[in-house]
Amino acid sequence: MRSTEVSVAESNEGPYGVLLGEGGEIWTTLVHAGVVVRVAADGEVSRFSLDAPGSRPSVIVHGPDDAVWFTRNGDDRLGRIGADGTISDVAVESGSAPYGLCVGPDGALWTTLMSTDRIARVTPAGEVSEFEIGVSGGFPGFITADGDALWFTLNQGNSVGRMTVDGEVVLHPLPTEAAGPVGISAGVDGVWFTELMAGQVGRISADGKIEEFPLPDRASKPHAVAATDDGGCWVTLWGSGSAIRLDSRGAVVEEIVLGEGSEPHGLALTADGVWVALEIGVLAHIHA
Repeated sequence: MRSTEVSVAESNEGPYGVLLGEGGEIWTTLVHAGVVVRVAADGEVSRFSLDAPGSRPSVIVHGPDDAVWFTRNGDDRLGRIGADGTISDVAVESGSAPYGLCVGPDGALWTTLMSTDRIARVTPAGEVSEFEIGVSGGFPGFITADGDALWFTLNQGNSVGRMTVDGEVVLHPLPTEAAGPVGISAGVDGVWFTELMAGQVGRISADGKIEEFPLPDRASKPHAVAATDDGGCWVTLWGSGSAIRLDSRGAVVEEIVLGEGSEPHGLALTADGVWVALEIGVLAHIHA
């Protein structure tokens, strides 16, 4: 495999989340600049300033209303960019630090509130409701939808949680202590997640069975994960400046070195590979 790079920001602006748009464009959030960037299919780069440098736009998804939605971790909002380029936002609980984001099985947006140990449901119309996850100091991270439920990581709670759209929560403690789970993505044969502090990738089945797969470099700090159609997944390795592909058995079958100090974070699958956000100001396209 090979990779190509597109410069989208200054080195201190921090590309973080990545999204493949429905028109083939690539979106990324600049977590340190309060900006969202769109890279058109022809390579044209457009910047959308949120007029809030400290808003920390983070995880970005395609919403149920043909708009792009993203968490604003620094000022407790969900941001929205409509198809016409209009920027708006919805406020959630003050001091809650929204982070993970997905579209749920009910068609609403669901976001983790890192600082308050809650998960919020936000409709495109801006209606907000919140659910307790039943643990204090858990630091919920990424969230993903799988079938009729939502799955999320608890970075400091060392668990993976499952929540119904009615707010019923079941927590599954990880076998490895202090594993620091972060990324999560639903796949065809279970839900994949990363263990940042343990240097492992895990998978949990619908009935709560957990498998853990140690990586060759236990200090690589696996961050984001995206499940693939063949039962495997892609993972960004923040600590080692690379991205890896695992097969359905959890074995590493490919590693792409993205550069020392590149700090890869979010990733998005495409028909011809995967896009990775590098905090140094670059989007890397790994070609299949």
